Amino acid sequence: MTNTRFDVDLFTIGGGSGGVRASRFAAQYGARVALAERHKLGGTCVNAGCIPKKLMSYAAHYRDDLAHAPAYGWDVGPAAFDWKTLLRNKDAEISRLNGVYRSLLEKSGVTVHEGNAVIEDPHTVNIDGKRVTARHILVATGGRPSVPEITGKALGIVSDDFFHLDDVPKRTVIAGGGYIAVELAAILNGLGSQVTLVHRGARLLRAMDADIGSFLGKEMEKKGIAIKGGTVIASLASDGQGIRRALLDNGETLDAEAVLFATGRVPNTEGLGLENVGVRLSERGAIKVDANFTTSVPSIHAVGDVIDRVALTPVALAEGMVVASLLFCDGARKLSYENIPTAVFSHPNVGTVGLTEATARERHAKVRVFKSEFTALKHTISGASERVMMKLVVDEASDRVLGVHMVGADAGEIIQGFAVALQCGATKAQFDATIGIHPTIAEEFVTMRG
Repeated sequence: MTNTRFDVDLFTIGGGSGGVRASRFAAQYGARVALAERHKLGGTCVNAGCIPKKLMSYAAHYRDDLAHAPAYGWDVGPAAFDWKTLLRNKDAEISRLNGVYRSLLEKSGVTVHEGNAVIEDPHTVNIDGKRVTARHILVATGGRPSVPEITGKALGIVSDDFFHLDDVPKRTVIAGGGYIAVELAAILNGLGSQVTLVHRGARLLRAMDADIGSFLGKEMEKKGIAIKGGTVIASLASDGQGIRRALLDNGETLDAEAVLFATGRVPNTEGLGLENVGVRLSERGAIKVDANFTTSVPSIHAVGDVIDRVALTPVALAEGMVVASLLFCDGARKLSYENIPTAVFSHPNVGTVGLTEATARERHAKVRVFKSEFTALKHTISGASERVMMKLVVDEASDRVLGVHMVGADAGEIIQGFAVALQCGATKAQFDATIGIHPTIAEEFVTMRG
């Protein structure tokens, strides 16, 4: 397996989810592995994505919990939120996780280099002047937020900046209609900011089932978030006193203490030396790979957001394990991009797995749709107007459930289990034959009738 002609068998550039997982598994398979990270270990997920976002989402939920408490007999008294306490505790947890990642690598026998790695040739990496030769090189450098090329764009912030703001802005304008935009809108709204969400589409979350975006938009508006669809920010200006003025392309202007761009992400491929070896890139700058995650250069491979397939942490983890298995084990691990469950931690949450109704109708001759909207038991006495939407998409010919979609509390937790059912090819009849847990929201998925 090892080749003494090279310093290591695998050199990984990027210490995020995919890179760390591939490196650990390769080392466990007996390979000599080194990894370089120029920032903090854990990548976007740990440092400026999944983890801090979910922690802040928990924090934002407390506003509603406290508001609903009196209906359940709790006298909570006056409540106050302290942003700096949240940041301090969030940063402490991220620092702990950075250490966990380092420990996992070192205990697996992976050598960690702190610095900027550049590929010099198909088998050589230069880390700030130190050259290391490798039988295989894995690029797992992730992605970064992109900002539209408009006048005054430097006056805005991106999701990375949000996690380090000095305070919660009194007013925030968020540009974008995808999952990052709706999640940050919900968090900021819950923490007391007056939020306006500006997006070019007709509905939010346009990559998901159409009913999800439409339903979520209405629920977010109930919570006081202003949503302006069919328009974008054309330019930004400052009054010099900390107020940003966003001019929309429909002629409207919005003033706010912060303007946050959640307008997509681009792969981190610049400055890696890929041009030195002829690694082919897509028009978006993503690394092109084959079914085995190998680039146009046989000794160089890539996984995660940098290949721009499915930008989700569990997907990067799975891709990393596949590469490690292919290069240093029996290659038995496989990955299917079908039926990948996804959660959006908006308020309320979104959970989805499988085909949207539109895609199902494109692929199947006849489709049955089951949909339910209702008030969860919790809110029958809380006084909240929040509702739940649940939807099943079924192939009529085979009775197989093609898609499961939900907007409501704990949607991610609920959808995870139904993702297993879809992976096993469950039918609507099998859903119907399953006894529900009462009273829960999730039981609606096994009691839906036409």
